[in-house]
Amino acid sequence: MTDLAIVAADSTPLTATVGTKFAYGTTGVREALLSFAVSSAHDILEEEILIHAGGKQVEARELAGNHGTRLHVVDEVGDGWLEVTYRAVVDITRPTGDQVGREIDFDRWVFTRPSRYAESDRLAPMAAQLFPTQGGVERVNAIGEWVNTHMAYISGSSRGTDGAVDSILQASGVCRDFAHVVVALLRALGTPARLVSVYAPGLQPMDFHAVAEAWVDDAWHIVDATRLAPREAMVRIATGRDAADTAFLTTRGGRTTFNRQVVTATLTEGRLPQEDPSALVRLA
Repeated sequence: MTDLAIVAADSTPLTATVGTKFAYGTTGVREALLSFAVSSAHDILEEEILIHAGGKQVEARELAGNHGTRLHVVDEVGDGWLEVTYRAVVDITRPTGDQVGREIDFDRWVFTRPSRYAESDRLAPMAAQLFPTQGGVERVNAIGEWVNTHMAYISGSSRGTDGAVDSILQASGVCRDFAHVVVALLRALGTPARLVSVYAPGLQPMDFHAVAEAWVDDAWHIVDATRLAPREAMVRIATGRDAADTAFLTTRGGRTTFNRQVVTATLTEGRLPQEDPSALVRLA
């Protein structure tokens, strides 16, 4: 599904340098699937990928997914350390105009379905009660505002198994939890929505970030209910139904132990944009 056209592009120049360094101890791991690379939807000016497994440098196989997602597979990881060093310089061009094509038609159906972490079917009665009359942009903004005011951002407050229902009941979480709630509530009302992992210049504390995308006004627009970083400077990594599709590390066999992780994202050309939560912002 590659029949996708973006009619025009915003000429405002923004360039970001992004990257990550992380290491996991591994025991008996057969394969590792990594999601750290900038989406091919962006204009990548420079890129360096260095991966070590079991004490030696290895070449990963790159897989191309939908929406420009790029995944890297490391075979025969084995015992020792899995270490990744990544750096990219990216021209951030925000698309404008209508999005058309078979991929859009497909996505508008897929991203209205319930998924593992976005239980829109369970939240449908609640969504209808909270947002009985809003539609379009008004609905998207109302849901983003509700999640921002209802939930507290607290590092370490959620579990990796928590979905949108858990997050609403706990009224707290991290970026992926905020995004799951937004996605679930939008889908519950018939608005296609999906989750995107991003590099986010201006984010504090710096880390991989997760936001929602909503289909409104004939295009996908970012919704970040955390409001921790300006959306116009964000750089897409992976896109999917929820966090199950955008995890930065997935392994087969054996076990892994977290050691360290550092994420960087800074603007090297242009000023950090001023965030307006009510504005429609698109991501390449």
